Amino acid sequence: MSGERRTALVTGGTSGIGLAVCRALAQAGWWVQAVGLDDPGELAAELAAADTGRLVACDLTENGVPERVVAELVSLRGHLDLLVNCAGVHALATIEESTPELIDRILGLNLRAAMLVCRAAVPAMRRGGGGTIVNIGSEAGVVAVRGQVAYNVSKAGIAMLTRSIAVDHADDGIRAITISPGTIRTPLVAEAIASAPDPEAHERMLAESRPAKRLGRPEEIAAAVVFVAADEVAYMTGAEILIDGGYTAQ
Repeated sequence: MSGERRTALVTGGTSGIGLAVCRALAQAGWWVQAVGLDDPGELAAELAAADTGRLVACDLTENGVPERVVAELVSLRGHLDLLVNCAGVHALATIEESTPELIDRILGLNLRAAMLVCRAAVPAMRRGGGGTIVNIGSEAGVVAVRGQVAYNVSKAGIAMLTRSIAVDHADDGIRAITISPGTIRTPLVAEAIASAPDPEAHERMLAESRPAKRLGRPEEIAAAVVFVAADEVAYMTGAEILIDGGYTAQ
């Protein structure tokens, strides 16, 4: 069943950036296994109808699940060429306000689960002659955004995970890149804007905090994933690409 199409695994693939990544990769000719808690849209049907992949519903924070997801995909397709770690959660809290439970929840999915999926993917990629790992970071991993310390730490850790894999596994033919978005108009962000006391003012504040004066679109991040996964940029590894409307350039 492996065919000639290259195989990608996308975590957090059923919403926001991850959903856009799955669609962009499928359109670019990849076979995509999307991983998410559920499929509130039509991704599973889209992938199946076009024979461009499948959806696996699971919780990556459960013990053994990251390893099983990779093993099942390799058993099905015979190879793993690209891993995109998009799965993540967000919460507002300073360090004083951060409970152990909140810290475990944020770091458990954003960083620990990503590390475990990478841990399972590396030997699979090595056996196949190499591959590419793209970790979705954040502008909050580069500069400290106020009042969200656990999220900031998790995304800073993602960038170091990328660099470490790039250094440790270059000889295995494995590349690693971080793509760090700014504020992107995802369902999560749209919900946060809608719940603000003054939604228009809140969105204006988010937009005007960056030189581009607007929020980003998930498709813009997805296009970058397709680009860095291409053979034409095989010399790129260990890099972090910021797509934040100029926020961190200020």
